[in-house]
Amino acid sequence: QVHLVESGGGLVQPGGSLRLSCAASGSLFSINTMGWYRQAPGKQRELVAVITRGGSTNYADSVQGRFTISRDIAKNTVYLQMNSLKPEDTAVYYCNVYGNSALTREPVDCWGQGTQVTVSS
Repeated sequence: QVHLVESGGGLVQPGGSLRLSCAASGSLFSINTMGWYRQAPGKQRELVAVITRGGSTNYADSVQGRFTISRDIAKNTVYLQMNSLKPEDTAVYYCNVYGNSALTREPVDCWGQGTQVTVSS
């Protein structure tokens, strides 16, 4: 019952930047982690970045130093600032939130629909 709304994808030239946003709404829940995954054609979905409720972050080696994940817990929103983009970053990017229902404490594991990021000259 949690709805994720992603935005910010698009076409950008190599070396450019994009900022992805993902806002969770629809029901109250306590976030444990929020993250971004991506999947390129013919490849397996992979973790890009994740941030915990306490603010700890983890990045894939391929994006370390170029991407920054951040969040606004009060707004249940996670961001992914992508700088120095490379053609290899081209993929569908998926937002993920994991936590517990504020009312029932049942697990909440929700995925966005995905937003296309294309890095090309």
